[in-house]
Amino acid sequence: MLQRLAASLRRPAAAPLAAAVRCVSSGSVDITVPLNFWAGKRRTSLEKRNRENVYEPATGRVLCHLEPCGAVEVDQAVESAKSAFSHWSKMSGMERARIMIETAHIIESRREEIAEIEVVNNGKSITEARLDVDSARLCWYNTQFFKTKSVQTLCFIMIIFLPLLYQGQHVQLPGGSFAYTRREPLGVCVGIGAWNYPFQIAAWKSAPALACGNSMVFKPSPVTPATAVLLAELYAKAGAPEGLFNVVQGGQETGSLLCHHPDVAKVSFTGSVPTGKKIMEMASKGVKPVTLELGGKSPLLIFQDSEVENAVRGALMANFLSQGQVCSNGTRVFVQRDILPEFLEEVVKRTQAIEIGDPLLEHTRMGALVSRAHLEKVLSFVDQAKKEGATVLCGGEPFVPSDPKLRGGYYMTPCVLGNMTCVKEEIFGPVMSVLSFETEEEVLQRANDTTMGLAAGVFTSDVRRAHRVVAHLKAGSCFINNYNITPVEVPFGGFKMSGIGRENGQVTIEYYSQLKTVFVEMGDVDSLF
Repeated sequence: MLQRLAASLRRPAAAPLAAAVRCVSSGSVDITVPLNFWAGKRRTSLEKRNRENVYEPATGRVLCHLEPCGAVEVDQAVESAKSAFSHWSKMSGMERARIMIETAHIIESRREEIAEIEVVNNGKSITEARLDVDSARLCWYNTQFFKTKSVQTLCFIMIIFLPLLYQGQHVQLPGGSFAYTRREPLGVCVGIGAWNYPFQIAAWKSAPALACGNSMVFKPSPVTPATAVLLAELYAKAGAPEGLFNVVQGGQETGSLLCHHPDVAKVSFTGSVPTGKKIMEMASKGVKPVTLELGGKSPLLIFQDSEVENAVRGALMANFLSQGQVCSNGTRVFVQRDILPEFLEEVVKRTQAIEIGDPLLEHTRMGALVSRAHLEKVLSFVDQAKKEGATVLCGGEPFVPSDPKLRGGYYMTPCVLGNMTCVKEEIFGPVMSVLSFETEEEVLQRANDTTMGLAAGVFTSDVRRAHRVVAHLKAGSCFINNYNITPVEVPFGGFKMSGIGRENGQVTIEYYSQLKTVFVEMGDVDSLF
C-alpha cells in the first residue's frame, strides 16, 4: 500500500510488512526525499540554507529535515503556476472536472496511506485521520449520489459541479441592448495551511481554486510538511498540467515572499489571528483579495431542557477532537445552573475515560499534541487558570505513555476546568472550560463578549429558543444540538476577528473568481458631443 512512498520512507529492515498489519508504526518512519514540488516533480532548494528539524509528535524524534524556500524557489513555483494557468483557465469546466474526478478516485484508493502519514506528521489518532480523509468530522453525504465517503473525494466531486454554477447574468436593457456578466478565474492563488489539518486544508483550498480555473502555490505549516506534497503528486497523476498545484516549504519568510509576489492574484490563509493580520497587510500592498480562516474562542450554550447525555457528547466533540487543536472548538461551555452538577459529573467521567497513547493504534482516542513548544504552552494556560482561581476537575497534566518509544512524545491528559472567571484567550489544546449561567439574556451577552466569532453552538429541546439564540450569536458557523460538523457542501468561516470570506459550499466561487460586466449596444451611439 505504501509502495508509492518507498522513495521517501525508510524503515528499519527488521520490520516486516504484512497485508494484515499496519504499514507504518510510530517511530519507524523517516522522510528523506524533498518536500517541495513544482513543475511536476519534487524539488530541492537551490540555495543552501539552514535545514529545520521536523519532529514526530508521538515520539519526539526527528521525522525529517525541512528545506525552506527562498526567493528563487518561490519565483520558480509561481512561474510554474502561471504557465499551468494559461492552459488550465482555457479548459471547459467539464474538462477540468475529469481531472478533478480522477484526483478524487486516487485519494480514495490511497486513503489509508494518507491517513497514516498524517498521523506520523501531526500526532492525531488514526481514527481521526481517517475521518479527515473519509468524512471530515462526521460530514454527512448522499451516498446514492456521490458513491463515496471520503471528504476530500466529496470535496473534489462537489467542487466539479461548481462550473455548472460558474455562470453570469443576462440583463435586458432598453432599445434591445443588453448586458451580461461572466465569472473569470483570478490567476495564481496562494494557499497557506495550518498544522492541525494539513491534508484536509490543502484540499479545501486547492479544489475550489482549481475548479474555478486558477492554479495554486501552497505552503504548508513548517511543523507538518509531509502530506501536502502527496496531494501535489495525486494531482499530477490524475493528469493535471505541470505546475497546476505546487508546494513550497518554509516559514514566515517564505510566506512573505508569496504574499508580496507580483504574479500572485489571491491569498487564502488558515491560522492564527496575529498571522492573519500580517498576511492581510502584505496582500493589501498589491490590493490582493484574501480569505482568512482564523482563530476562535467559541461558546457552547447548554440549556436545562437539553438531553444531558447528548449535550455531554457534544461538549466532548467540541473540545477534544485532534487533541483540542481545532479552531472552531467550543471551549467556553456555558451550562444552565440547574443541570450543572449532572453535566459536570458525566463530562468528567467521560473525559477521564479517553484513551491516550500511540496515535497509530486503533483504540487510541487522543494522540500527541503537535510539538513540545505547543504542549508547554497549553499546560501553561492550565497553570494560569489555576492561579486565577479555576478548579481543575480532571486532567491538565503531562502524560507519559508506558511504551518506551513514546516517552519523548507530546502528550497531556484532557482537562476540564470549573469555576472559571476569565476565558478570553484561545488555548488550542484539550482544555474545556465550564461556566454556569442563569438566563438566556445573560448567557448571550457573555457568549458574544469576545473579539472572535468563528463558531458557536446551542443545546436545547425548545426549537424556538434554538433559532432565537442562534440569531443572536455573533459567529459565522453555528450548531444546534451538535457541534464541529463541517460538511463541505456548507460554507465555513467566521465573524469579527475570526476571518474574512468563506471556504466550502457554492459561495466559494465568489472567492476564487472575479466578475466581469459586458455592455452590448444594439443601436447607434447616442453622443453628447
